[in-house]
Amino acid sequence: MMQDWFLEAKLGIFVHWGIYAVRGVGESWSFYHDSISYEDYMAQCEGFTAANYDPKAWAELFKEAGAKYAVLTTKHHDGVALWDTKANDLSVIHRTPAGRDLITPYVEALRDQDLRVGLYYSHLDWSHPDYATIWRTDEREKQDQIQKNRFTHPAGAEDPAAWERFLQFHRAQMEELITEFGSIDLLWFDGDWERDVEQWKFREFRSWLDQESPQTVLNSRMWGLGDYATPEQGIPVVPPQGPWEFCVTMNRSWGYQPQDTEYKSVEQLIWMFAETIGLGGNMLLDIGPKEDGTIPEEEVERLKGLGAWIKGNEEAIYPTIGGLSRGHFYGPSTLSKDRETIYLFQFGQSKAPIPVKGIRNKIKNISVLKTGQNLTHQKIGGAPWFNIPGLLWIDLPQEYCDPVATVVKIELEGPVDLYREAGQVITDNQ
Repeated sequence: MMQDWFLEAKLGIFVHWGIYAVRGVGESWSFYHDSISYEDYMAQCEGFTAANYDPKAWAELFKEAGAKYAVLTTKHHDGVALWDTKANDLSVIHRTPAGRDLITPYVEALRDQDLRVGLYYSHLDWSHPDYATIWRTDEREKQDQIQKNRFTHPAGAEDPAAWERFLQFHRAQMEELITEFGSIDLLWFDGDWERDVEQWKFREFRSWLDQESPQTVLNSRMWGLGDYATPEQGIPVVPPQGPWEFCVTMNRSWGYQPQDTEYKSVEQLIWMFAETIGLGGNMLLDIGPKEDGTIPEEEVERLKGLGAWIKGNEEAIYPTIGGLSRGHFYGPSTLSKDRETIYLFQFGQSKAPIPVKGIRNKIKNISVLKTGQNLTHQKIGGAPWFNIPGLLWIDLPQEYCDPVATVVKIELEGPVDLYREAGQVITDNQ
């Protein structure tokens, strides 16, 4: 069920952590696509120690970054659980030197920092013997046209009884996640696409979750039966309908891959964040800890850099709503919840006055949010007797500018009233 906290949170941290960090290979997909054998992939269990896992330090870093929630991969498509699941023995407790539940300390650390608790869970499980036992309904009649994968498709005849056993396993793990760790704020599902909504029995599953854990927000990866959309890696040009969250990696990889050094800069992350909240969404920024639980220094630096910029600009971030429609301002913007304040995100050093189109309201004041410095401005042109506003020009001296992005605060008389028309002939000039 959608909750106000999620709509106001704006920034979350996604944590992809599992045995795939031992050799720094792609999480699950590496064996699915045969870049590593399944046997060699699972042999990474022997090297997963979590020896330096410090969830308290994680949570403090997330807080410093300005995040309001975090989502940890409790089980990826490889089926290796980070908690002591009783549904099978494929967990870090029974198969790795870590030998302990890693979810409870994570949950407790987040709560200590007043961060909302999110758990990622993959519906599909490429290690479970009962998973690859039926065809998705729409694939059943065109099996000869499909590139089969042994982790997904039956090797022989379909076995509906085995699939029912898998569903029982799936539900058993879900019951553990929503009952053993206290109140869970967010369930972030993945891997719904390999079976259809009826095969998953997602409608019944959703009803069960609503009854057993009504406070939990659910993402959309239940064939659309969740509470919000999850576009990933590419910021939408047109935002999805309803609540949404943009999930994105810091480099190109979700989990720890030391060879991947293509990190986005702090400036790029700030731009992406501003653009996302300006469109009315949240950003879920991913990190990939090493097998021992330490977060790579490149990621620590970027989280701290993002948090340093957010500090002092909080008013323009939470709990704002999406900003001006495209065309009014050449950059991201947000609005206060009462719609009486506009926050413009101006990137770089301004070399000329900043133009804003279509604001009919009278302006009460314009200032730099972080420093409070007042800015001069003027409206030029327009035909107010026809309710056509002039162009607002804001002077932003370079010495007032933030090195990355300056937030300009525009205080209005009344809720924002925008001119959104195509223009017209003025038949009565004054």
